[in-house]
Amino acid sequence: MSHITDSQTADENRLREEICRVGASLFNRGYTVGSSGNISARLPDGWLITPTDACLGWLDPARLAKVAGDGRQISGDRASKTLALHRGIYAGNAAACAVVHTHSTHLVALSLAGVWKPEDVVPPITPYYVMKVGHVPLIPYDRPGAPAVAEQVAALAGQVRGVLLERLGPVVWHESVSSAAFALEELEETAKLWLMLRDKTSPLNAAAIDDLRQAFQARW
Repeated sequence: MSHITDSQTADENRLREEICRVGASLFNRGYTVGSSGNISARLPDGWLITPTDACLGWLDPARLAKVAGDGRQISGDRASKTLALHRGIYAGNAAACAVVHTHSTHLVALSLAGVWKPEDVVPPITPYYVMKVGHVPLIPYDRPGAPAVAEQVAALAGQVRGVLLERLGPVVWHESVSSAAFALEELEETAKLWLMLRDKTSPLNAAAIDDLRQAFQARW
């Protein structure tokens, strides 16, 4: 076996471990429950994705689905039914190396109670939300795994870092599994704050947001 092949295998194994570690962390802290939610990561020749109906808290690195670039499953348990959604994000954003989807309570509640705006589900009320997440649009409800949803999200993948699926929860993409999870957590926390305080607070003003753009290259 060549050195390159050994290196690629080691990288894939580390990625499998990261998916399972992040999945367990999200599950143990209540960001997802039961067998909801899914995580994927880009490989040089395809993707890893959590199996369909798998519990993120009990993932086995060896049983993650490995999928080729053409969508053909190579190994592992059957891939999540949201595979098309994940593939669309990767096709629409070359910098995206990981996607995390959960059914986080406050974001699902927000989609039921009413978001701030269809193009921005929560207002920019904290600097870290502006810096770490940015604009998050609402995707109107369709059944889990619906091709139309995958198409809508793919069209937005190069413009934003995440979306909120109505009644289903957030989908966030980033440069690593951990960074995608961190952004999702910031989004969920902001939704929690907004639900608690929406009548008692207001967004950061334009000058404050421009300052964040200048100082931290915030995408807002």
